[in-house]
Amino acid sequence: MKINVEIDCTPEEARRFMGLPDLTPVHEAYIAQMLGAVKSGISSEVIESMLKGWAPMGDAGMKAWQNMFSQVTGPAKR
Repeated sequence: MKINVEIDCTPEEARRFMGLPDLTPVHEAYIAQMLGAVKSGISSEVIESMLKGWAPMGDAGMKAWQNMFSQVTGPAKR
């Protein structure tokens, strides 16, 4: 036996039905910070901080990102 159920709802309606929290304010704050960083110029420290948050393995993951970027860009000139 095969039963198909089709539900026509918006993501907002699905979120409320499942009891999930509304993260719109968090998303808007994050986007505002990212836009502010881009408008003021992104420094290497900001990029490093963002990559640390994205790296799943902590320092080992960060080193993998650094190696990948150094291979693409070549040695950094200071």
